[in-house]
Amino acid sequence: MSESEGLPARGVVFWPVGTGDSTTVVIDDLVVMQVDLHDMAKADDDATPEVAVVDRLVEALPLVDGAPYLATFVLTHADMDHCLGFADLLDKVTIGELWSTPRLWREYNDPDAPDLCSDAIAFREESERRITATLEAVNAGDVPASGNRIRVVGYDDEHSSHAYDGLPDEYLAWPGQSVTVLDGHERAGVFEAFIHAPFKDDAAAARNETSLSMQVTLTDESGVDGKVLLFGDLAHDTIMKIFDYSEYHDREQYLAWDLLLAPHHCSKKVMYKKNSDGNDQLQMDVLNAFERNARSDATIVCSSAVFPGADVDGQNPPHQMAADRYAEIADDVICTMSWVDENAPSPVVFGVDAEGPRIIVGDLVKSADREAAFELAASATGRRFAAITAAAVAVGNAIPRVVAATPSATGPERVQAAVTSDRGGSQAPDAPVGFGR
Repeated sequence: MSESEGLPARGVVFWPVGTGDSTTVVIDDLVVMQVDLHDMAKADDDATPEVAVVDRLVEALPLVDGAPYLATFVLTHADMDHCLGFADLLDKVTIGELWSTPRLWREYNDPDAPDLCSDAIAFREESERRITATLEAVNAGDVPASGNRIRVVGYDDEHSSHAYDGLPDEYLAWPGQSVTVLDGHERAGVFEAFIHAPFKDDAAAARNETSLSMQVTLTDESGVDGKVLLFGDLAHDTIMKIFDYSEYHDREQYLAWDLLLAPHHCSKKVMYKKNSDGNDQLQMDVLNAFERNARSDATIVCSSAVFPGADVDGQNPPHQMAADRYAEIADDVICTMSWVDENAPSPVVFGVDAEGPRIIVGDLVKSADREAAFELAASATGRRFAAITAAAVAVGNAIPRVVAATPSATGPERVQAAVTSDRGGSQAPDAPVGFGR
């Protein structure tokens, strides 16, 4: 880890949002990609200050035609801890393009599928509106405008019963394809997203196993690049399918990583499976696959509550045993909710420039708001990355106020209660405690 003279022009910001994903990829001053969203909102007490993830993100985005503009929103899968706040974001921002997966429509058509939360429903409805707009534009010999665009990633044999059936190939993507265009902006040479999943054979699998998964490569003008693996909430078998498939097809370059976002919030299901006796059995194949594809100084980021120290059977992620295994294969393992300061966590900021890909620490992150203000005024490079970083810093700084509002619970306890509620646990409170909208 090191510091430079200023924040890079591009990189990835992992927001401290408890056990949930909010990942912002900054390609340049105009083009920003948001992968998942977990907005933290008020507790039941109206006096509790809100940690406004959406509002902070909106303030940091570029303006196009006078409105905040997000080039692309990617939903890996429709769990609440990956889409909470989407309806609010959609109301406040022009989202140029959505990336969706077929699973949304399979679940909609299946009466036995788990219920979607209101934000997932809002995402599906917005996806269908864009599909209609795209087909209308195509039939008129035109292309859909920014704000109406969609890309469906993955393939389902039941596509004829899904709303996206009939979309031309340019609005679809499958595993094995690279994408360099976001909302009509060609960024080849500085950005590439290689699609790993969902696989066709997993279309009917559990929701987590249909997660959109990809390698994101960001390249500085000097030619230096940084690679990030985003695997959603995948578990062992599907992750190994990704490694096996890419290695079989001689595509190891798309498995390389400088930063791995730990799948499923540091879940042990990535590297443990139950044996015939019902005990957790370590699967070294996936750890070996991660390790052999790691680049020098590789870092694993866990977007989760503070590691528990010891695991309790049946508890939700994060799992200490998974964190311990990751520590054996990576140079650094970072938990977003304890990074730098557990009481006021800092965002994890991954930057790419001529100095190389790295986690950025110290005053550069703390002073991001001042740098953003200066660079936005001066139209210097790195301004958007600084603005997004500053917004995530503000979220982390607000967390102590939320915790202080409920002195009977610790920060980790509040986060775990929110996770249980988000996933519909039997002990979930009637309303989310710490997150929700």
